[in-house]
Amino acid sequence: MSEHTAADAGGGEATRWGKVIDQTRCIGCHACTTACKSENLVPLSVTRTYVKHVDVGVFPQARRAHQVTRCNQCANAPCVTACPTTAMFKRPDGIVDFDKSICIGCKACMAACPYDAIFINPEDHSAEKCNFCAHRIDMGLEPACVVVCPVEAILVGDMHDPASRVAQIVNRESVNVRRPEKETQPKLFYKGAHQTTLDPLAARRPEGGLFMWSEQREGAGIVNSGHPFAANSSAAALLSYDVPHSIPWDWRVSLYTWTKSIAAGVYLVQAIVMAYFAIRYPMSNEPLPGAESIFWRWWTPIISGAFLAVTGGLLIWDLEHPSRFYMIFTRPQWRSWLVKGGFIIAGYTLVLALHFLANFAGGMRLQKWLLLPGIVLGVLTAVYTAYLFAQAKARDLWQSPLLPPHLLVQALLAGVAVLLLLDPQPDPSFVLGWILGGTSLVHLLMVWGEVTLAHPTAHASLAVWEMTRGRYAAYFWTGLVLVLAAVSAPWLGVAAAPLALTGLLLHEHAYVQAGQAVPLA
Repeated sequence: MSEHTAADAGGGEATRWGKVIDQTRCIGCHACTTACKSENLVPLSVTRTYVKHVDVGVFPQARRAHQVTRCNQCANAPCVTACPTTAMFKRPDGIVDFDKSICIGCKACMAACPYDAIFINPEDHSAEKCNFCAHRIDMGLEPACVVVCPVEAILVGDMHDPASRVAQIVNRESVNVRRPEKETQPKLFYKGAHQTTLDPLAARRPEGGLFMWSEQREGAGIVNSGHPFAANSSAAALLSYDVPHSIPWDWRVSLYTWTKSIAAGVYLVQAIVMAYFAIRYPMSNEPLPGAESIFWRWWTPIISGAFLAVTGGLLIWDLEHPSRFYMIFTRPQWRSWLVKGGFIIAGYTLVLALHFLANFAGGMRLQKWLLLPGIVLGVLTAVYTAYLFAQAKARDLWQSPLLPPHLLVQALLAGVAVLLLLDPQPDPSFVLGWILGGTSLVHLLMVWGEVTLAHPTAHASLAVWEMTRGRYAAYFWTGLVLVLAAVSAPWLGVAAAPLALTGLLLHEHAYVQAGQAVPLA
């Protein structure tokens, strides 16, 4: 039964839509899923809403608990903050909606959502989720799932209207929300839900992804691999029905973090070398190694620029709508670190281009003037991904305050390794060997701290477990051994450079993928 007329349902600021799902009534019939698919033309293999089943207890004291899973219509929606083009937006009435015409398919909203409620539509390649059937709300109708539910387990209403059933239940009865620690202020409330359905880590996932009532396509599922937090409920609980949960950012994002580190690190390490020789020979009238060399003037901007071009290519390739990448610059949403990162990379590209072009004008003085903005933009290029990952509120592994300095260390490590391979001069090579050994050691120490210190959440602990002992352990430990060998760079010399680069690439892949391996719904 509709609680609002068409006049007041269309999105006035006085209205604040909320939803209550009464799990004490839900019979797990999936009528809401079917109605949603029909109403919104949702294709096969993806769902805006679905019902998860968890078998709780041990026979004969066992029962099946259900949970209706969908967008939580957050007041502080992280998907809206992370979206670079405002394709995800919040209406004045509180409904979080989307505009497919300006979606670039970056999947930042998917990484940001703590509830795994957003997916890429396989037909139009745009981000999609439950939008409260906003088109029906604007006509004074209830969402399709509400109308079709045979037991009235789904209720919608105005949170600001004390007479609405939703407001009465939320204000007077015991209700729960999922992951309140994320501070998203969800407007989807669960009444009588079992904790093993609300917490995605509480129920054990079956071995091999072999569910009782559903199948998981290979490579798409996120599974727990025996970590103690994989089933942290005091009650025996087995997840018997679920849908696939895809990892949004694949190997291209892992590779992008590596190429970006090289692009930033080459320039920054060259600046360090120049500063070293300027301090060592303060009164010298001779050209200093690294300062006025052909390598610094010509090859540094070429190498950094080439890896920056590869970085941009990987970012565009990873988009579901690569032809729309320009929208990051033409309609930027400035809270998104994807936008900020795009402008940082563009500014760094401009400095590198001016640095190179100055050679044709004999502009050694111009190159020196460009050094300061080049260093600043190089540092920002190295570290901005930490803030981009921090906007992925769903991924607890990436919420570390040490990630920005760690990415800077990784950039220096990658940059010095490339320079050691390519710079033929003996004096800088001696200095570069010590820089490579030092940055490799600092990197190892920071990794050691990340994996051994106490983790603030079970999600972070499980992600570290997946990285060090689970599916990504081979990448992690091989990368660690190779970087450990690179610590001896002052004595190994050039031979340490490929070890460091390969080890860093393997570590980046393990870190990026393990951070996304924890189930969220």
